[in-house]
Amino acid sequence: MAYSHTLGGMVHRFEDLKTLLARASAPCSGNELAGIAAASAEQRVAARMALADLPLKAFLAEPLVDYDGDEVTRLILDEQHPAAFAPVSHLTVGELRDWLLSEEATGAVLSRLAPGFTPEMAAAVSKLMRAQDLIAVASKIRVVTRFRTTVGLPGRLSTRLQPNHPTDDPAAIAASIVDGLLLESGDAVIGINPVSDSVDSVVTLLTLVDRVREAWGVPAQSCVLAHLTTQMEALRRGAPVDLLFQSIAGTEAANRSFGVNISLLEEAWQAARELGRGTIGDNVMYFETGQGSALSANSHHGLDQQTCEARAYGLARHFRPMLVNTVVGFIGPEYLYDGKQIIRAGLEDHFCGKLLGLPMGCDICYTNHAEADQDDMDVLLNLLGTAGVNYIMGVPGADDIMLNYQSTSFHDALALRALLGLRPAPEFEVWLREGGLARHLELASPLQAVLP
Repeated sequence: MAYSHTLGGMVHRFEDLKTLLARASAPCSGNELAGIAAASAEQRVAARMALADLPLKAFLAEPLVDYDGDEVTRLILDEQHPAAFAPVSHLTVGELRDWLLSEEATGAVLSRLAPGFTPEMAAAVSKLMRAQDLIAVASKIRVVTRFRTTVGLPGRLSTRLQPNHPTDDPAAIAASIVDGLLLESGDAVIGINPVSDSVDSVVTLLTLVDRVREAWGVPAQSCVLAHLTTQMEALRRGAPVDLLFQSIAGTEAANRSFGVNISLLEEAWQAARELGRGTIGDNVMYFETGQGSALSANSHHGLDQQTCEARAYGLARHFRPMLVNTVVGFIGPEYLYDGKQIIRAGLEDHFCGKLLGLPMGCDICYTNHAEADQDDMDVLLNLLGTAGVNYIMGVPGADDIMLNYQSTSFHDALALRALLGLRPAPEFEVWLREGGLARHLELASPLQAVLP
């Protein structure tokens, strides 16, 4: 179906819904690279005005990716809840934007509506919103998950302790874990990106983190971010697996390029839950996403990268994940060119994920060849803190020496907590207050008891 809008005496035509969404998107280098971005600011405004008048029901009638040819589309549409959608089903996209900003749209109301929204609806309304709008609505929504800690409660900010090392050296990784724990990091997850995807390496690292956790009584969950199949083999060998990780995208073809599909994710989800390692909950999946991943795999089906990203959230929510993390500036300047684009994308991702009922975190980051710097990350850090982000990254010195990109540090989380009056996850806070660090981290060779 074609769409049009007259602006300044000129008729702007958009051949289908995916074209309309692409032209309405905020400027970003990825859409320009794909040749789908608005040709001018005037065309972008016309697209947004046409989008504002579009009934939300249109997204149920006109799938952006073919239902029969894409399992993500089938999952999204088959699991959309008509009863949850009913209270807003009469609205246009523009009317939804206004309603979301109203006092009527409380956090409790938005949580009930979440199963009724499709990712495409969330992406569409975000394109009509200023940064302040994205923050204001997201800040209303709390999505709480549990494994050994409770993440996402009001007044809390959690962190992923990310102790990566370029040779997977256990002693160096253990030292980074100690550093992070001393600085109150790790209550979302202690998560290691391994250099090697070998099962033996993954087992070694999982065992290391589990020894730290048990020796010092740390209420935390661990994850080694190898490929899902490698983690599943480690699980079969008896490794102490807490959360299972996988990068996902918004189309079946893009997920195929990651070496996964819904069936494999289902198998992993079931296997991790059967272990029963969570003490207060069974949210066992950890997903990472990022704008541009489908385009980089040439699997975006002509969709703009932000809508593709939102579709990844539609896939993620099926698995009731413990953590979802948009690694916002990691893919590079080909997709988000500079600090302004990264900041906008981070706010869009967080908003869309929360609106769809996901426990959203953000790796506030950039690569060294992007037109961005740490000041840009500080801006996004503080905006997402105000928006109620569930967790951020804790990287030693904010400089990941294995992945070679810039993120946020243990100190950044401490500063944001102090500035906004936020605290760690309650179980983790109790451990800190009861003197766990002082009792267990002896000055005399604290690492020897846990190293393999």
